[in-house]
Amino acid sequence: MTVSSADNSVDTRSDLSRLAPLEAVLFDVDGTLCDSDPLHHYAFREMLQEINFNGGVPITEEFFIQNIAGKHNEDIAKLLFPNDISQGLKFVDDKEAVFRKLASEKLNAINGLYKLKKWIEDRGLKRAAVTNAPRPNAELMISLLGLSEFFDAVILGDDCEHAKPHPEPYLKALEVLKVSKDHTFICEDSVSGIKAGVAAGMPVVGLTTRNPEHLLMEAKPAFLIKNYDDPKLWTALEELDKKEGAEKPTA
Repeated sequence: MTVSSADNSVDTRSDLSRLAPLEAVLFDVDGTLCDSDPLHHYAFREMLQEINFNGGVPITEEFFIQNIAGKHNEDIAKLLFPNDISQGLKFVDDKEAVFRKLASEKLNAINGLYKLKKWIEDRGLKRAAVTNAPRPNAELMISLLGLSEFFDAVILGDDCEHAKPHPEPYLKALEVLKVSKDHTFICEDSVSGIKAGVAAGMPVVGLTTRNPEHLLMEAKPAFLIKNYDDPKLWTALEELDKKEGAEKPTA
């Protein structure tokens, strides 16, 4: 079970310790591994302004968060170009090329990411990236972050019949890794992604990278953290370690 959306001061000890023995950790990419949303927002804002979208008035960060962040490109194309989906699909493809150029120059990992990476590696856990990003974006970001060898699998929304917020991408990750939802947790930063993880039956650690806390809590994450250095995360992981140690049979 996840906590009520009305309670953001949850007791994290019970949220992850029930997963012992932990088998896997699943990660979104944009906004979860790296702070990429400002680059996406910039690319969309500049390119939409060039074609006089919204009368040439630049889209706001609020518009970006509510309508674009975390969503699959096909859904974005339909929203921005409801009367010409083919134009919308071409637009988002062109926008991704702009994003990749920006990412190559300015992409930064979320604080504490490599500390969590070491924790996962030290325990021999399986791991997958699960993202609505197109393959060229996902592969570039993972490579720029030095995580190409870290992930056992990369699951794309494009590889599934349904992208997030549908649970299918996360369910596919479980299948590929051959792990149980009862021994896996997810890291996500968007409403769309948190909904997908919760619908797939796993606790989701939500990151408040760019999206407002009240919106994220409505999607029912297990708890929210600022980044991977957040003490709330490490308290939860320590409790999980303690429970796992207590459950191991003695020689």
